[in-house]
Amino acid sequence: MNRDFGFGACLLHTADIDIVPMYLHDIGDDHFHEEDGETSLETNGLWVSDNFQLTSVGVDIGSASTQVVFSKLILERMGNALSSRYRVIGRESIYRSPIALTPYRDARRIDEEALGNIIENAYREARLAPKDVDTGAVILTGEAIRRENAEAISQLLSVQGGRFVCAIAGHNMEALLAAYGSGTVYLSYQRKARILNIDIGGGTTKFAVAENGKVVDTGAIHVGGRLIATDTSGCITRLEPGGQAAAKAVGIHLVEGERITSQVKERIAKWMAERVYEAVVGPNTAAKETNLFLTDPLSEQAPYAGIVFSGGVGEYVYDLEQSDFGDLGPYLGRELRARFLHASEVGPMLDASERIRATVLGASEYSLQMSGNTLFLTSSKVLPVRNLQVVHAPCDLHHDIEPPRISRQIADHIKRFDLVDGQSDFALSFHWGGPPSYPRLRAFCEALVRAIPESFKGRRQVTLVLDGDIAQSVGRILTDELGVASPLLVLDGILLQDFDFIDIGRMIQPAGVVPVTVKSLVFEMAKRRPSTTRHVH
Repeated sequence: MNRDFGFGACLLHTADIDIVPMYLHDIGDDHFHEEDGETSLETNGLWVSDNFQLTSVGVDIGSASTQVVFSKLILERMGNALSSRYRVIGRESIYRSPIALTPYRDARRIDEEALGNIIENAYREARLAPKDVDTGAVILTGEAIRRENAEAISQLLSVQGGRFVCAIAGHNMEALLAAYGSGTVYLSYQRKARILNIDIGGGTTKFAVAENGKVVDTGAIHVGGRLIATDTSGCITRLEPGGQAAAKAVGIHLVEGERITSQVKERIAKWMAERVYEAVVGPNTAAKETNLFLTDPLSEQAPYAGIVFSGGVGEYVYDLEQSDFGDLGPYLGRELRARFLHASEVGPMLDASERIRATVLGASEYSLQMSGNTLFLTSSKVLPVRNLQVVHAPCDLHHDIEPPRISRQIADHIKRFDLVDGQSDFALSFHWGGPPSYPRLRAFCEALVRAIPESFKGRRQVTLVLDGDIAQSVGRILTDELGVASPLLVLDGILLQDFDFIDIGRMIQPAGVVPVTVKSLVFEMAKRRPSTTRHVH
């Protein structure tokens, strides 16, 4: 496959994102006007530097379906807060592809050629070229991530995109995106209440608890509508391990190629619906015994003020889809509706703004984290940067900065990750505290040079990321005063932590900003971090 899809980078970070203002305006609103022959704001240099639009793409490659969505985003610099950060103030879907069944070559491989055709056709139908797309995300989810070529596909799409793509296989991240795309997060903000989103796809069921506009907990279990699929005659054409386990739990042994009846599908679907119910109200006994959990169980369990269903099976829960694709979708949807419709523990069943498209919309319309116009770079050649490991040094930069002490802290922390100064590529991240006075900045830069001397004097690029607006000052001191010769990129206004990875896109003019993707390890199936440290704000 030799295609150029032009994916960009979007923030898929679960910390410090103010989502509230982002839902208050649509791009269709008449924000910008020309009156009495005055010059349009869009041609005003000062206005353009603080306000600009991006085209975003979201690609969801799931267990059952694949879809592509293009969106237009409006960003505004948070000038009132005396910050160089940008926030999304408007969004609009400009094209939604038809929903296609995810193509498989066999039980172990995704058909990458057919998948490429789906994505290529979406670009063609949207009348967009790769150069027209600024930002975006590709997400492989559910059973799709178990295929042996899933990681190769994500890497191929990333390289062929020419820019940046965030390929995510984490169940918690998918739950988070679905909660945004379905409108559950906004509902919880509107109602000032705790609302549960249940996203049921072809291979997994994801949970997200949203409270007052924040996602406070996520989880997932191995229940989905396409773990078993049959042809028109009722013969099994697809039998995932999760489907086989569910059948075994109700006393049925299934074999691919044999015929099963609708009554058998109903029994399996009813068992699955009960496991979903247990996962959100407790005590999770049966789900634990059958090893259904793909993450930690929810800590924020019932009661809830309401419940929202999304995902492909969500269409059946709300009785909006009548088609039968030979899988468990219709049966599971009916059983879930019957189980949850009058369950007082979860509150009333609320309408979802999106169901089968919730995850892909959450990806294409999610907030971006931008490094503002105070970033520093020695050359445009330092961009773009892809998949750079983050090392967040635990230094106290709020008080007196002593170069020997700070440098030891930085060097020791780098060694903990088995990284070698001058031989490893990584991004050093810092939380800046206290006033940005020259003596403090100079001491900090001296500590950096002591901590990674080989990196600073070699050809290997050094990337520094800070959450305070001091990138220009740090960059100038390092290059002009301390003689740093290595290629240097310093970003500010970005909050990171250990175990993050980042993609940094090309500079967007005339705003002079770069989009930054913050992501977890691709294909990392480890247990999620405690929700108390990764809430969405």
